[in-house]
Amino acid sequence: MTAIPVVRSIILAFLLTAALLVPGLTRADAPAPPGQSPYVEGPASRDGTGRFYLGREVGRVMSYTVAPWLDRSTRAQEQLPDRVVAEMGLAPDAVVADLGAGTGYFTFRLSEHVPRGRVYAVDVQPEMIDILRTRVRENGVANVEVVQGSETDPGLPPGRVDAVLLVDTYHELSHPFEVMTAVVQALRPGGHVYVVEYRAEDPRVPIHPLHKMTEAQIRLELTAVGLTWRETLDFLPTQHLLVFEKPR
Repeated sequence: MTAIPVVRSIILAFLLTAALLVPGLTRADAPAPPGQSPYVEGPASRDGTGRFYLGREVGRVMSYTVAPWLDRSTRAQEQLPDRVVAEMGLAPDAVVADLGAGTGYFTFRLSEHVPRGRVYAVDVQPEMIDILRTRVRENGVANVEVVQGSETDPGLPPGRVDAVLLVDTYHELSHPFEVMTAVVQALRPGGHVYVVEYRAEDPRVPIHPLHKMTEAQIRLELTAVGLTWRETLDFLPTQHLLVFEKPR
């Protein structure tokens, strides 16, 4: 047996016990026992996939056809990207991954903060990859590497990444357990994961329910792969920014 399946089994066995100690968590919401899929398949709801993970239905991936919306003129006011990146406190030589990079809206902001570091711009859609590569080339950005990820593997180098940013991406991961397990393996000890998601606690946020997440659900799912929650920042108008750390 290879090392990765062994680690996976140990993590799931531990979390099956530990998760049941979380107030309000039932056995149906807990991680699957070793050897079993962490997902439950069922009928898909509107804009859903029919795949359930820890009680949440995974949302459909936003198509590349709406790429112009990612670069909308109002996004800076809605999502305060410069402050989000500033809150990450990146060192000039940090290695960062923008997971679900899309058109590179956050990628190029990250690259400015790590002039002596590297940014991995990861996406699963070939069309988005083409957009990213074109923009990297046209802008002459030397510290951005475009990575074609898969549904189960973001393709990041193990043990070399200082921080990973997911903006409006996590809820669409078709295999969140596998992807985030790979993210943990890519992080250096003490590395951080920053998750930005629309607040499902607020019914006034005009986003489809499957494209919003509660703070409690985000914390449940990311601690299920061994990350430690550090803080939740709510300075964004309609979104959470949750910070997690890989144990040292």
